[in-house]
Amino acid sequence: MVILRHKLQLAFIVIVSIALGLLLPSFYKAANQAMGISKDVSTPKIRSSRPPLPPSSPPQTHPCTCGKGSKLLKDFIPPEQYEELQQQRAKEWKQYKERTTSVLSKPLYALPNSPLQYPIQGFTVQPLQPTLIPGLGLYAETQNNYKVVLKVSRGILNVVKKTTEATIEGEGSSTLTVESSKPHVINELLSNVSYTSAFYHINSGDLATFQFEDDEVVFPIAIKRTQMPILYKMGKDISSQVTIVTKTFLRYPQLNKLINSIRHFYTSVKIIIADDSIEPQKVSGENIEQYIMPPTQGWFAGRNLGVSQVTTKYFLWVDDDFLFTKDTKIEKFVEVMEAIPDLDLVGGSVMGTRYYFSLFYEEGDEEEGGCLYRKSDGHFHTLPGYPECILTDGVVNFFLARTDSVRKVGFDPKLQRVAHSEVFMDGMGSLMIASCSGVSIGHYSNSKTNKEYMKFRDPGEKDKEHKKRLHFSKNHLKCIKWG
Repeated sequence: MVILRHKLQLAFIVIVSIALGLLLPSFYKAANQAMGISKDVSTPKIRSSRPPLPPSSPPQTHPCTCGKGSKLLKDFIPPEQYEELQQQRAKEWKQYKERTTSVLSKPLYALPNSPLQYPIQGFTVQPLQPTLIPGLGLYAETQNNYKVVLKVSRGILNVVKKTTEATIEGEGSSTLTVESSKPHVINELLSNVSYTSAFYHINSGDLATFQFEDDEVVFPIAIKRTQMPILYKMGKDISSQVTIVTKTFLRYPQLNKLINSIRHFYTSVKIIIADDSIEPQKVSGENIEQYIMPPTQGWFAGRNLGVSQVTTKYFLWVDDDFLFTKDTKIEKFVEVMEAIPDLDLVGGSVMGTRYYFSLFYEEGDEEEGGCLYRKSDGHFHTLPGYPECILTDGVVNFFLARTDSVRKVGFDPKLQRVAHSEVFMDGMGSLMIASCSGVSIGHYSNSKTNKEYMKFRDPGEKDKEHKKRLHFSKNHLKCIKWG
């Protein structure tokens, strides 16, 4: 009899458990709807003990490793100049980090099982302009009173539409408290909370803290001035889409051959020439613009000048000793760039050889600086939709580029005679670059007969050391390795 009684009791418990399992979700849904909570919370909130969150401070920097074959740049600094240069570099590095590091770079972590709803991405405000905070909400268990606190550090909070069914404290300050016995009133007020930044900055941010009882979350607010779009009117002909740009110095025979080869295939495309020759010669022709510079200003200064005069969406860079051939198809470059708006620059090949490289940079610590490694033939993967193209970090001196993108990076005029990788180093993280086969240009290799030109062409050790000192101070580098 005892065993039978125990079995009957167990069966009763099972039946009741099943019934409660079926009824409780409907019960909680109906109760929450009656309380004005719009979100479907079908089960009661069960909060277990939470694990500690990982630290939210940015990771500390550490010295980077200079591999075998790396050039330690401090070895190229004269000992009597090193201390002063290091101090200047440290000051510039600190200012650079202040300009480029935002409070929004701080890691944020979402608490498990939180009753708070809040925006986790995409909330951007204009500086000094009040903007409603989207997505704020409270979805908590039933209780007699509800109180939420919202805090910011770089702005003020206000409630646009108020009600007598709640207590609001802290309007016009950085801390706002809303309290009511009705959760739907809380949510109505939260949907009308506005944020206004207290400081003018064109690209900054704030971190908002949202709290209910023991639950506290943090979400980002981006403070950013809206940029005006810069659009180009492109016609159907290549002349309205692309300008050809080159820099010349004491190589007029090569330059004239280049121009003749361009005109054989493209009769009306504008050609821009930056010329810093010692005794400039007039280069004439239809749709040719020659800009005379002070003598020997250098390679990158000339590139800056040439690109500054472009009025088309794209420019094609060529050296003054290149030659257009039947495989120099600018239209193919334009097709790729128009199809992939993320691309900023696409390179081809010279004499059938496609030169490209990838860059790997470690920031390193504040005192010694970072480490840079350039890998020849390094790339990432093929360009989607264009298997003949690969994504990489740097290409040969034959490329089509978005004019606005390259202007933002620029060419450092301190590099006068030998420079190539440097524009891609400065553009790393800003320029999306591809290298494509199938578009090629020729090369007129007869420069060595020009003795005057060759005198300037070979930089010597002094110029090479100058470049390494520039990388040390300007790029905050500890070492460089070319591979």
